[in-house]
This record gives sequence, C-alpha cells and structure tokens, in this order.
Amino acid sequence: MAWDQGLIGTALQIAATQESPLRVMAGPGAGKSFAMKRRVARLLEEGVNPRRILAVTFTRNAAASIVEDLHNLNIAGCANIRAGTLHSFCFSLLTKDEVLQFSGRVPRPVITFTKSGVLQFEGNAMLQDLIGGAFEGRRACTKRIRAFEAAWARLQSQQPGWPQDPVDHQFHAALISWLQFHRAMLVGELIPEALRYLRNNPACAALTAFDHVLVDEYQDLNRAEQELVDLLAANGHTAILGDVDQSIYRFRHANPEGIEEYAATHPHTHDEDLDECHRCPTRVVEIADCLIRNNHMGDNEQRLRSRAGNPEGEVHIVQWPSTGDEAQGIADYVVWLINERNVSSKDILILTPRRLLGYDIRDRIAAEDIPVHSFYHEEALEPEAAQRAFATLCLLTNNEDRVALRWWLGDGSPSGRSSAYRRLRTHCEQSGQSPWQALTALEEGNLQLQNVGSLLTKFQQLKEVLAAVDGKTMTEVIDTLMPDGVEGCEALREAALLAAPNIDDVSGLFEFLRVGVTQPEMPEEGEFVRVMSLHKSKGLTSRVTIVAGCIQGLIPSERRDETPQEQQQILLEQRRLFYVVITRCTETLVLSSALRLPRDLAYQIGARVAKYGNPAATIASQFLAELGPRAPVAKSGAQWRAADYT
Repeated sequence: MAWDQGLIGTALQIAATQESPLRVMAGPGAGKSFAMKRRVARLLEEGVNPRRILAVTFTRNAAASIVEDLHNLNIAGCANIRAGTLHSFCFSLLTKDEVLQFSGRVPRPVITFTKSGVLQFEGNAMLQDLIGGAFEGRRACTKRIRAFEAAWARLQSQQPGWPQDPVDHQFHAALISWLQFHRAMLVGELIPEALRYLRNNPACAALTAFDHVLVDEYQDLNRAEQELVDLLAANGHTAILGDVDQSIYRFRHANPEGIEEYAATHPHTHDEDLDECHRCPTRVVEIADCLIRNNHMGDNEQRLRSRAGNPEGEVHIVQWPSTGDEAQGIADYVVWLINERNVSSKDILILTPRRLLGYDIRDRIAAEDIPVHSFYHEEALEPEAAQRAFATLCLLTNNEDRVALRWWLGDGSPSGRSSAYRRLRTHCEQSGQSPWQALTALEEGNLQLQNVGSLLTKFQQLKEVLAAVDGKTMTEVIDTLMPDGVEGCEALREAALLAAPNIDDVSGLFEFLRVGVTQPEMPEEGEFVRVMSLHKSKGLTSRVTIVAGCIQGLIPSERRDETPQEQQQILLEQRRLFYVVITRCTETLVLSSALRLPRDLAYQIGARVAKYGNPAATIASQFLAELGPRAPVAKSGAQWRAADYT
C-alpha cells in the first residue's frame, strides 16, 4: 500500500513534509498517531534505512502498534525501525555500552508509586532512611527525588544537569549512596544517566545513529527527556507530536510549556495543527471543548472541533444516592447495553478515580456473568497485604535482594526501624557482608550488634514465610501469598492468575508482576468489560465510556496542604485529565456520581465529604458545571433507569 493512499489535508502534509523540526499539535482523536505512522511509511518507501529511524512512544503498546500497523500496510523494513519508550531506549543504551557496569550501578528498579505526595512501598522504605535534618520529611524528600529523576530541572527554563542548591547536592549524594548500597536504581533515573553519558561521550555511536527521530506525546516529557531527544536528533530530522491540553504527568515534572515553547527554542520549526476530532460524537467534542477552555481563560479560540458527519452521540450525567447504588446502577446499565443495545463487553470502558470504587463495580458486573477485568496495576501495591506478598515473592526468587529485604525489615513500624537498620547497614558497609548474610550471622550467634533485635525478629518471620511456600507449585504460591478473598490482594492476585497459564515458574511470575507494576500496559481490547483508572485510559478508544466517582475531591482530586499556586496547577492538570477521559468514546459517554458514601470508604479513598453523618454527604464534581450548554441536564439514577437509560 502506498504511504499516501487515502491521505488528505493536514494529515497528508504531516506525512509528506521534509521540513525539520516539525511540530504537530493534535487534539484527542485527531489522528496524530495515524499521521505519524504514514510519515514513517513514507520514509521507508523512500529508502531510508529503518535502523536509522527512532520512533519514541509513551507506552510499549503504542510502539508495538506502530510496527504492527506498518506491517499490515506491507511496508518493507518496518520490523527494523527502533520503536519504543524513551526509558527502554535508555536502558538498552546504558546496558549495551556497559555504562552501568562502569559506574557500578545495578538496574534493579525500586518499586514505588506516589500517594498524597509521598513515595510508597519500596520507595517509602528508602525515604525512611533519607528523611531528617535539612532534607525534612517524606513529602519534601519525594519532591527532591522527582527533581533528581528530571536531572534537577524542575522547570522548563532550567537546564538539566547537577543540583545547584546545596541541600539538593547533599540529598543527591545521600540518595545515590542508598541506591548503590541496595544495588538498585529508580526507574526515572535512566533518563539522567543516559543524558550524562551522551553529554560526556561525544564520540558515542548513539549520537549519530538516527537520521529521523519522531516523538509522540511530547507534552509529557520532562526537561531532561526533551534534551535527550535533542541530542539524539542533532544530526537528523525531528518530528514531535502532542497536545498541551493532554499533559497529565506534572508529578513527573512534565511541563506543558515544553511543547508550547518548542518553536522559540528550536529555530525554523514547521508547525501543523490537527484540531478535528475523528473519534468522538459531536456532542462529546462540544462539551470537551467547553471544559478545556477553562484552562485558557481570556482565549476564546476553539480548542477542539468535530469532524463533519460525525454522529451526535449520547451523553448522560447521572447521580445515585450512594456509592453502592452507583456501582449496582452501572452494572445494571452494562447488562442493558449488552442485552438491549447489542454492545459487546469489549466495547465498554469504565473509569474510576479510585481502585476500591472500580472493584465494587467490577464485582457487581461479574455477578451478572459478564466477563470483566479491572486494571489497576499501578495501584496494585497500595495495600500492605499486596506489598507483603510482592516482597515475599521477590525474596523467594532471590533472598539477596536488598531492597525487598529492607522493606520487609521495616514493615509494621512507622519509622521503618530506620535507626536499627542504620546500624546494620553501617556494619555491612564496613565488613562487606550483605544484609542477609549479616542477619544470618546474628541469628546463628556468629555476630553481635547492639540494638538490632527488632530486625532479627522480622528476619526470622520472613524465613518462616519463605519456608512455607518453598517448593510449592506456582498456583499454590499464588493461593498462599495472595489468597482469594483477602482484602488488599485482589489486583495482584488477578494479574497473577491472568499470567499464570503462560508462566513457567515462580521467578517468571515475579518478573511478570514486576514489569506489570513498574511499566503497566493496557491491552487495547479483549472480550471483557474493562475497568481502570483515569490515567490508564489515555490512548484508548471505546464505543461506550462510563466515568464513575465524579465527585468533588476525587475528580478533581485535591491537595489542600499545598500552596495556593500549587493547588491551581493541580486543578489545571486535573481538568486536562478529565478532558482526556471524556474523549475516549465513539458513541456514548456516561458521567456518574454518588450523593453519599460510607465515611470509612471516604477516608480510604481520600474523598471530600461533609463533617457529620454516616454515610457522609458529598457533591458532584465542579467539572460537570464546566461542560457548557450542550451538556444534558443531570438525572437521578432512578429517573435514568425508568427512562430506559435515555
């Protein structure tokens, strides 16, 4: 198939232009990925060496999709282009050129996520050993770690590199020391490591390896990632694609300003705009445009337009008496869609701002014998029971894993037993013993250390747990470590059971789960209803999209402990996230909320509720009032059901 077959207008210009650098600003559903693939197809048809084409995507799925689609177009050489995430490229570069070996670093990722502005799980164990003094508390240290991962460029205007602030400099040294001792790296650390290597080694082959560099979702790169792209593309052609209104990773120091200011920092930039949404019904496009304009007050320009001929579609705004009623009401609606509207289960996408809300909906759908899966892998390790299961599985695979052992030794203590662990670590650094070896020597009476008895007790508990699962089959290990019905293990157990038929042993299971929680990906389709988080939906398309939990404090989420300026930036990003979420559908959009929820659930999920009463009162999201005149009048769940969901 010819690269330009069926191409017209801006998409044709994007694929055909020889201008460099090229910046494509594209709204949701406007076809930027399609144009990007055709651009690569043109390059291949013109004889460009596929190995000299680098296509940077935000997810592994997106990279695989590029190659698969080009293969379906019968484009020769497509399998040989370099397509993948920037992190995977950096890992390959640092491994291939033995950079990590020279620096003595071990690419074992610290498994972590952020909750309430603080790193959790293994990241929290690391924080316990770093906090105090000039470094302040866990939240301040978390912010410094995020800045470290962005090569200390907190803002678009800052140059990535080494820390300039004296406290940042001290923190940098302490963090590297912790990571080196525990033989680990932060996932985000790959970018500054690769950037440092390329800057300091100008004869490196990677700097001249590519004639064409194409970058999707450029708005979600941080400053260090942007400079890394510039280095890789310095001797060739560059094309970046993205949308300032879909930037939703500010907590990683991604700056929407990066794509907005690109022309100012890259002379002779050629611009193309895609603002016509091909995916969504006209009514959805109109309410999405009204919503996102609130991020651009004073600018009356339309941000997203409907493609001529798109259907009007359906939009429903519904409120239920309680979260339980909401979950059951959505399950009933799913049954109706399948039985009365002949909608396939794979064409239904349900999004919730919190995992527990999603689980309730999932379980009620499953009770109707409808295939359904939840995908909260990024939240799978929030519960302590799941963390314990994951750490145990890790140590069952390798009892010398220092990060997992550090978490286990601190488990159950508000301080992570950091004082006792500091004594153990000091001994290990002086003696050359590993923490496991030192604890074994303590247990056997061959080593004496003061005030580490609490660590020895935890170590003995760990050995008992490992002995209980040693030698068991993989299914038995899953049932032992992640028992069915145990609160907190649901997401991890579901992921493990899905993988089990294709995994040979326990070490393979651990590796699958490790990749799943550090680099979570989403199957774009399957014969089941999909239930997932708002962030996870980016890049997906579905015939019906249902957004549950549209209550103030969840959508948008709030951080009332931050400065007013920071709170405003959080609100802008939350609005961008909601904009991304409501533009997933091709036919029907449902926005659902609940008027009351149990106080203990509200506490667990961080929802904003009234001071008195149980269940506690809440209100619908402020974003629902920003959808403009084309938004329908909100209905109660009972009214909606009685009207046959019209």
